[in-house]
Amino acid sequence: MDLVFPHTFVPWFRAVAPHIHAHRGKTFVVGLSGELIAAGKLPSFVQDLALMQAMGIRLVLAHGFRPQLEEQLRAKGHESHFSHGMRITDSVALDCAQEAAGQLRYEIEAAFSQGLPNTAMAGASISVISGNFVTARPVGIVDGVDFIHTGLVRKIDAVAVRRAIDAGAMVMLSPFGFSHTGEAFNLSMEDVATSAAIALQADKLIFVTEVRGILQGIVQEPQRAVELEAAQHDPDAEIDQELALLDAKRLLAALPNPLQPTDTAFYLQHAVKASEGGVERVHIIPYKVDGALLMEVFTHDGVGTMIVDEKLESLREASPDDVGGILQLIEPFEQDGTLVKRSRTEIERDVSQYTVIEHDGVIFGCAALYPYPEAGTAEMAALTVSPHVQGQGDGERILKRIEQRARAMGLQSIFVLTTRTMHWFNKRGFSPVDPNWLPEARKRNYKWDRRSQVLVKNLK
Repeated sequence: MDLVFPHTFVPWFRAVAPHIHAHRGKTFVVGLSGELIAAGKLPSFVQDLALMQAMGIRLVLAHGFRPQLEEQLRAKGHESHFSHGMRITDSVALDCAQEAAGQLRYEIEAAFSQGLPNTAMAGASISVISGNFVTARPVGIVDGVDFIHTGLVRKIDAVAVRRAIDAGAMVMLSPFGFSHTGEAFNLSMEDVATSAAIALQADKLIFVTEVRGILQGIVQEPQRAVELEAAQHDPDAEIDQELALLDAKRLLAALPNPLQPTDTAFYLQHAVKASEGGVERVHIIPYKVDGALLMEVFTHDGVGTMIVDEKLESLREASPDDVGGILQLIEPFEQDGTLVKRSRTEIERDVSQYTVIEHDGVIFGCAALYPYPEAGTAEMAALTVSPHVQGQGDGERILKRIEQRARAMGLQSIFVLTTRTMHWFNKRGFSPVDPNWLPEARKRNYKWDRRSQVLVKNLK
């Protein structure tokens, strides 16, 4: 073990380093479902949050308490009532909610106060601050149903929250808010977390939930969303790792209004709202996977679904107006032999095959996809990122978009030909094959004197 461990730990830790650098100083809002605490996973989750804060991430934690509130209600022999996917909070339910929230606040603060030697919390010094950061308003009467003490977030005191996290504290938000008249309202964790992320313009909003993410099948066939939603609990069902805001909105429109947290639309509706409100990345990850938070933040593929507003990155398919920008981008790499030279005529002819990243009218990343449907594969060619922005993950974002395009065509794999960037592709799931593997049409154009390596990635 002593011989094996350095050979696995050191490369892994070095691979994580870029993510640590990228996230230092960023603000993450983490929405924690009460089910995680009920499942006894709070200690390990707190350790993961402590690690993230130690790496320079500024954290705001919003917790839920659905199962704890249900337990309090059962103990008092009081029945829960719901309508429109929301709890109707009468006076008894409000008292139970206050008791449940107070108990959870105590448990969470106690977990962050641990410091036993030889544990992940040893040496950790984390101040957890909570208070009246949330102003609420009543839901009121909807379709004749009086929600009584159920409320919605009116305002988050972003200045006070930001002051606390700038000072190195972790802010904890409970699903309670008070009106200007001092009246208490029961809120949902999802509403609090989403509102906080928007108010703070957080870099990430992460929901740690009962669900694994958004099923790939539902995304690909939104018209069958209701039928396919039953596969949500299938452990073998594929999860879509990245979902564009436009696709998320289209899927949300096809889904029925959610009635419970395990419905696909339940967390998706809040993810869409946050993304539209300016939050760059929204993640939906499963609490049942140990270390899910760390894996989602510090590994390439993560474990759940990330919703991203592409307008922020200007990641799109190319148009004829982009030909000049693509030529300017790839020309230096053609001159040093990294890329095969392509004429303007070729790029004009194939421009619809290209995906580009643009910022302020300047293209600083591109790649082309050439399908071979008869062989069930496609070539990704001319993957290029400007030297001025390399190392920021734009190459990976283009790769993911190319993979999405290939999957949408029903293809099983993509391949690349390269002479200098084999390691970059190897790290992202590509494997070398013999050039004779190439589809016949592509094999005829293979330049044997260039000796390019052929690397393949399966998409299934």
